[in-house]
Amino acid sequence: MHDGTLFLEISLVFVIVAIVAGLMRYLKQPLILGYILTGIFVGPVFLDLIQSKEAFDGFSEIGIALLLFIIGLGMNTSVIKSLGKVSLLTAMTTLALVGGLGYGVGILLGYDVTTAMILGVALFFSSTIVILKALSDKREVNRLYGQIAVGVILVEDVVATLAIVFITALSQGGDGLGLQDFALMALKAVSLGLLLYVAGAKLIPHFAKKFAKSQEFLFLFAIAWGFGIASLFGAIGFSPEVGALFAGVSLASIPYATEMSSRLKPLRDFFLVLFFVTLGESFIFDNFTAVILPALLLSVIVIVGKPLVVMSSLGALGYTKLTSFKAGIHLSQISEFSIVLVVLANQLDLVDNVATSIITLVALITIAVSSYLMKYDDQLFTKFQKSLSIFERKEIREKAQKRGLYTSVLFGYHHGGYEFLQLFRDTKQKYLVVDFDPEVIEHLESQGISHAYGDATDHEFLEEINASTVTFAASTILDIDINKQLLSFFNRHKKDVTFICHARTYEDALVLYEHGASYVILPRFLGSEYITTHIKRYGMDKKTFARFRQKHIVNIGKRAIDNISP
Repeated sequence: MHDGTLFLEISLVFVIVAIVAGLMRYLKQPLILGYILTGIFVGPVFLDLIQSKEAFDGFSEIGIALLLFIIGLGMNTSVIKSLGKVSLLTAMTTLALVGGLGYGVGILLGYDVTTAMILGVALFFSSTIVILKALSDKREVNRLYGQIAVGVILVEDVVATLAIVFITALSQGGDGLGLQDFALMALKAVSLGLLLYVAGAKLIPHFAKKFAKSQEFLFLFAIAWGFGIASLFGAIGFSPEVGALFAGVSLASIPYATEMSSRLKPLRDFFLVLFFVTLGESFIFDNFTAVILPALLLSVIVIVGKPLVVMSSLGALGYTKLTSFKAGIHLSQISEFSIVLVVLANQLDLVDNVATSIITLVALITIAVSSYLMKYDDQLFTKFQKSLSIFERKEIREKAQKRGLYTSVLFGYHHGGYEFLQLFRDTKQKYLVVDFDPEVIEHLESQGISHAYGDATDHEFLEEINASTVTFAASTILDIDINKQLLSFFNRHKKDVTFICHARTYEDALVLYEHGASYVILPRFLGSEYITTHIKRYGMDKKTFARFRQKHIVNIGKRAIDNISP
């Protein structure tokens, strides 16, 4: 493999990833674990396939940046503000208690004060990429516990930046950080925040409509903005990953954020696989017997102690045991940054190679175990629900969270869309209008109508807007292929949805009925106004359309035959 090309290395890695992931899927195990196991398998311990180490590390950084940028695009800034205090208190409590436990174990194992302190701090950090991927896969980033976990991660990133500066100062014989260092960092943070606010709230909205006219350019702009801001953060001393997250947040309020997110996800998944493979490939242990006991003890602190601390903190703040439990479970691992921190300390001669191996093994153990905990968190909560009541106050302050779910969705605003909007308003439906035309989106926004810009044939986008949860869907789009794609999505995710669509010809209408449409509107036969009147009288339930639908199929079938008769 030393003479092999990067292309060949990537090809072999993905072949092995596909085989291992297929096995993990068959065994119903977390795919992340399969990726890490692949990394161990292709690493120097076994096959030693990866020789282009720098290239794979670069791919990993791209994957992390894309993940955090996409998460930022979907974040609600009002939620971030409301959870800031909670996230800060929870993170600081975790740092004090979990870090203190780690420090104590380090001292008991005979390590010096500096090593014990660095090991303790390393246990505090949770894996941003593991947590966010789990939340994304379950589509629960916007759940309250997910928002709290993300908030804690943001606080951890600030602590991580301070930890690097502190360790560097410690290695140079300093007593810590000076007032000037803090002032300079604060000035940089404020300047960057102001820059992103002005750009995201004032400048970009004026150009967004022009960007959206070309899907290819919208895709390129999203990548350029995300990577550009991430690089800017990195250049002035902050984490590029945090830069990517805030780059996404700065665009979250524009109408095209959801479409950007859905377009970037396939690219994200490619690089994320390489990240986890690279993480697994880095696990090398020359002194396994010397590190196994300390690693197990520290892993218990992370897997058991950290969730208990988080649950206690959130319980004291008035959150339910469910929110506290799921937030704690998702923070039950250490971070890839924990390894980076200890490796840096090792390079600065603050800790020895044994400490590096210990934290590396702790990362492997905790990421593997937490993957299972996150996957089966609902089952675990059901099992331990009664015992978890001790973490819940009698007076719960947690407010019901708005999840952005809709009961009805309209695809396309032209060709009768106004009548459907009137129907939704008259029947007091919570609705969303989806359109692919920037001009229409601008009109909807000016009218204060709930809307989303995106491609109705993109199933990833449909998942993003929670289309699988609606009970009624209507399409004013005349393209039969688009309507067939929508029917395919609903047949897979929501078979009982009432789906009404338009068609150009009788033949197209019959095809759409065959694919499961509840009713097909033909502009020359019955219009949107007629069908909305029917719905107001008889309701939106799919069953109410059965007889009406059958009669319509017979009628347009006769007309279709008349059209082709000589």
